[in-house]
Amino acid sequence: MKKLLFILSAGSFLFFSSCSDKKEGSGGMSETAKKNMATNDAIMKMFETGDWSKVGDYIAADAVDHAGPKGDIVGLDSLKAYFNEMSNMMSNMKNDIQRTFADDEYVMCWVKGSGTAKVDLPEWGMKAGQSHTGTSVEVSKFKDGKVVEHWTYMDANEMMQMMSGAQPPATGTKTEPAKDSTSK
Repeated sequence: MKKLLFILSAGSFLFFSSCSDKKEGSGGMSETAKKNMATNDAIMKMFETGDWSKVGDYIAADAVDHAGPKGDIVGLDSLKAYFNEMSNMMSNMKNDIQRTFADDEYVMCWVKGSGTAKVDLPEWGMKAGQSHTGTSVEVSKFKDGKVVEHWTYMDANEMMQMMSGAQPPATGTKTEPAKDSTSK
């Protein structure tokens, strides 16, 4: 009898302790990490729309982008100018986020981006009208809810093809972005 009572008590404890008041989908992520992800998503959308009017809401005044084409881009005004330049050079920009990881200080997202050159971009090996698709990992450091630093890590093969002006392999032999081999 004591054994049965113990088993029932233990089973009830396990059942009720497995029911928690955690919100669905939180995945154990802090509110700060969730806000950082939302900010990151908003920045990604700005590249698609070309509307930089709220960029100061998401990026700190003294932010540094370590992924500038000629080195670090320092300060919000310099970043806005660079983003506007990108909008003038590229159209149809899309950011298809493959996976995002975040904590209270960093957001990392694996992105498949694409766009079409509006003008000849010899430094990128692109002619006006030519489209490009590439993958990258975007890393942003946050402080007080805004991006303070940013790095981009591009697929080396795609970057070399783009910069040399080499065309991607013929249809049917195109190299696909890395796949997450742990997913089913």
